[in-house]
Formats: sequence, structure tokens, C-alpha cells
Amino acid sequence: MNMLISAHNALFGFLDRHSGAILGTLGRFVFAAVLLVYFWKSALTKFGDGLLGLVRPSDGAYYQIFPKFIESVSFDYGQLTFFHWLVAVLGMWAELILPALIVLGLLTRLASLGMIGFVAVQTYTDIYVAAHSKWGAWFDNIAEFDPSIKSIGLADSRVWWVFLLVVLVVKGAGPLSLDRLFKRLT
Repeated sequence: MNMLISAHNALFGFLDRHSGAILGTLGRFVFAAVLLVYFWKSALTKFGDGLLGLVRPSDGAYYQIFPKFIESVSFDYGQLTFFHWLVAVLGMWAELILPALIVLGLLTRLASLGMIGFVAVQTYTDIYVAAHSKWGAWFDNIAEFDPSIKSIGLADSRVWWVFLLVVLVVKGAGPLSLDRLFKRLT
């Protein structure tokens, strides 16, 4: 029995000592595998046409971010203000840049905090502002798509995303990152 306890303590002691390296690197890998393309595809739908599209969001961007406002002005995009433009431009660039920073392991903790804020706003817009059909809720026993009620368990999914990002905020990017490289150079 003592041998089993010693093996247990040795294994999990090793994991405790190296959890930053393991969790940071694995967290960035999981983010890249599961969320990177999702966010990039979403960001690309927000850019307008041509070179000016880099600072001129598409009409779809405004509708995704401000659905109630766009509907309230009968889709008259001429009624958008500087505030609407600024939020749309910052949102589309954040959705493109922050995931790239996380995957590269550059400014990982700040980028992860930014993504937590982004996911919070995105979730608020999807659930409360856009008022889509049933989106799922915590503790509702629905962890995946349920065709009978057309629920994707959105709140459940997004809490996993935020948990992953919190791990990166707490543990950092891990040893295989630009953060670690720049730390060594200074």
C-alpha cells in the first residue's frame, strides 16, 4: 500500500510542479483546435469589401453586434453613429487578433482576458439581445445539441470557453510560446 501511495504522490507531485507548462501549452493547443477557426471565420464576416473594408465593417457586422438597434431603425444603416462604428471595428479586429495572440503565446494573459470580455459580450448579444430560440442554460442537463428543442446549450458551451481562457490567464502560455521567448531575452 505504501508503494502505491508513493507512486501516486510522485506522479501527481510531478504534475503539480509542471502544471503551468502543461496547462498553458495544452490550453493554447485546445484553443487553436476548437476555437481559432470559429473566431476567425466570424471576424471575416464582419469586414467590409475591398481595402477600406479593414475599417468599414459590413452591414452584417452591425446586425450581429447591434441587432435590436438595426431592427429599430428599419435596417437604415445611415442611422449608425460613431459609437456603433467604433464598437464594430474594435470587435472585428479583436476577434481576429486576440485568438492569434493566444495561439502564438504572445501577450497570452492579456489576450485571454480580452477574449473573456469578448465572449461575455457575444453571449449577452446572442442570448438577451438577439433573443434567439432556447439557447440552453446552466444546470439544464443539456450539454450538446438537442434536436427536440433546437437547443445547443450555448451558456454551457461558452462557460467551457471561458474556463479554458481563465486557465491561460492564471497559468500563462507555457514554455513553447513567444511570451517565454521574450521573457528569456529580457
